[in-house]
Amino acid sequence: MTVTDQQHTQHPARHLVHRIVVPPKLQPPINPALIKQAEERRKDVENRVADAITRFSGSMTFVYLHIIWFASWIGFGVEKYPYGLLTMIVSLEAIFLSTFVMISQNRADGKQQVVADQQWQTVKEEDQQNKELLDLSNQILALTKEVHDAMGNGRPVDRTPSKTT
Repeated sequence: MTVTDQQHTQHPARHLVHRIVVPPKLQPPINPALIKQAEERRKDVENRVADAITRFSGSMTFVYLHIIWFASWIGFGVEKYPYGLLTMIVSLEAIFLSTFVMISQNRADGKQQVVADQQWQTVKEEDQQNKELLDLSNQILALTKEVHDAMGNGRPVDRTPSKTT
């Protein structure tokens, strides 16, 4: 049992709060092409910021914070109905979040393209290997025919054991 597992079993409430508050991170890629692409993305500050915002805004933490924010705004009477400022803030937030969703979609498309390119490269390499194997098979067939021709004028050599009576 790891230290983290021990902490979660000792303090289940803290684990629940941690799960609610801290957005989950994506599992690291195992595909070498995606690892390289992720390293390239990490070099750019804008990409790191966009990825962090997208990860946070796509989490339940984001939803919970908004529930608390809206309930507090309305409950404490920050402004009177029909909540014009709140509406404007939420509209601006929606504009920015939709932009980050599109950035995230572009990122996903980029990953898919990297994987597709790598798969295409693999297919081309396998095709070349198949051609080489066919060439080798044809060479083996030609050599086998030459051996048969040399041993018996085109007739296969009878290799069955003779019966002695």
